[in-house]
Amino acid sequence: MPRALVSTGMELEYETFGSPTDSALLLVMGFSAQLTAWDERFCELLAAGGHYVIRFDNRDCGLSTKLDGAEVDLGAVMAAAFADAAPPAVPYTLSDMAADAIGLLDHLGIERAHVLGASMGGMIAQTVAIEYPQRVISLISVMSQPGEIEVGQPSAEAAVAIFAPAPTNRDEYIASAPTWMVWQSKKYRDEALVKRNAARDFDRSFYPEGSPRQLAAIYASGRRTEGLQALAVPTLVIHGRDDTLITPSGGFRTAELIPGAHLLFVADMGHDMPEPLWPMLTGAMLNHTRLAR
Repeated sequence: MPRALVSTGMELEYETFGSPTDSALLLVMGFSAQLTAWDERFCELLAAGGHYVIRFDNRDCGLSTKLDGAEVDLGAVMAAAFADAAPPAVPYTLSDMAADAIGLLDHLGIERAHVLGASMGGMIAQTVAIEYPQRVISLISVMSQPGEIEVGQPSAEAAVAIFAPAPTNRDEYIASAPTWMVWQSKKYRDEALVKRNAARDFDRSFYPEGSPRQLAAIYASGRRTEGLQALAVPTLVIHGRDDTLITPSGGFRTAELIPGAHLLFVADMGHDMPEPLWPMLTGAMLNHTRLAR
């Protein structure tokens, strides 16, 4: 896959689907997840709907630039967020990650794109729309939240799973992967698939060191309330009824804040996008982008 050296100094690993002559659809993935979390067949469905689809590894993840050795006091950052106080210094924020995404568009010679983000990727996508509105045709925010600490917080069980240290041994990592099913779609949970994906991602790039820095970026970036309220970008918000990692209040509040946003609240969907829901999800996404052109 190609790499792009973007204006922020990061090298981003990326992959494209479809024709460059079609309207661009930039996919931004979530916390500690590699571009492979956007299933190739899912990307192909979006490309077949008339888009030049781009998926990439965020900084500190996958095969993109890693900030080896950069220190962060995650506990202090989170404490400041929950106290609604100024955070301590962090290696980077969501604004820096949004600038990475814009840098990738620049590298590809794309002036404007539809931006689709999932989870932390939704937060980055929201930040792109707020800070670079002239570059965004439309916004799709999936299973995300607006940076308000009062909404979208994980259930106790999901919090234990997300904050647990990742095993460094390959076999133990794969064996532990089913713990993530706590936030996945209850109706479509598939332990074998979860383990296959864990093996794939471990072998491609296992880098737990980046996770605290990405999480610090989320909590240090604060509220996007005013920025979202000022958006004039066609927006689709998608959230699952069964999401326990970013609970549904995060999606409801995001849609409430953005003028004219449409909310798709999905039964039998957790903090994932299982294949049985792809026809409905891609249909809604493509309908949204068609109307926004």
